[in-house]
Amino acid sequence: MSGGRSLTGKHSRRASIECGKPRATTSSCSFIHNYSYQEAVFRLAQLRAEAGAQAVPVLFSWPSQADFRGYVADRDSATYARDDLVQLLTMLSRSRPKGRVTVIGHSMGAWLVMEALRQLRLQGRNDVIAGLRVGLASPDIDVDVFRAQSAVVGRLSPPLTVLVSPNDRALAVSSRIAGGNPRLGSARVDDPEIQKIPLLNGMQIIDIASLPASDGFNHDRFVTLAARYSTAEQGSRVGEVRQAGVFLLDATGRILSAPFSGTAQIISGRR
Repeated sequence: MSGGRSLTGKHSRRASIECGKPRATTSSCSFIHNYSYQEAVFRLAQLRAEAGAQAVPVLFSWPSQADFRGYVADRDSATYARDDLVQLLTMLSRSRPKGRVTVIGHSMGAWLVMEALRQLRLQGRNDVIAGLRVGLASPDIDVDVFRAQSAVVGRLSPPLTVLVSPNDRALAVSSRIAGGNPRLGSARVDDPEIQKIPLLNGMQIIDIASLPASDGFNHDRFVTLAARYSTAEQGSRVGEVRQAGVFLLDATGRILSAPFSGTAQIISGRR
């Protein structure tokens, strides 16, 4: 499904076609991308292949400039697409009353996901939110903005999972463009201020900097996490325990500190 200024009101019908009209018990995995549409299609296919996901994949695309120089325009476009994402999540929730609706937001797509969740909560659509499992990968969100969004969205079950890498170069550029304001996706889990966020809002912030990245920006480690999860040993992998807090992973995707549930399991459709 696509959300954006150039599209008409045929969103629901198009989304139904792309979902393949699955049974009410079928799970779905919606991916909200960062920049270009072509990369988004590739990432969704890669996630499905790496994680061995059984869920029906759904790509929500918004009209990005696909260039750092278009950062401000991208923020406006993502904001414009917010209502369309709310509509999609509502439709998926209604069409799968017994299934699972997973939402993965990458980079600026994570900001769009949080805005959609915030809008759903303000609209009183707790029924939709209750059926969602949400993961944010390398979120390009101002830390203070995320605190404000989380205060409205509240606790999710299972907990919201946030994947961060302090050496994410793409988010370092984003931070400079945004006047030096730190981005959530490059947060350090040993920062006391960051450690307060999951405890207040019942979420999990996971440092995945030990995992390899396929790009030069260290911005796509979440794909590696999806692959590592499928091979990690039982009892040591992401998702075995559902505690809130901040955590670290080793290079194989196993838990290095306290246990948590995470986006790799969400992506793979195993929870």
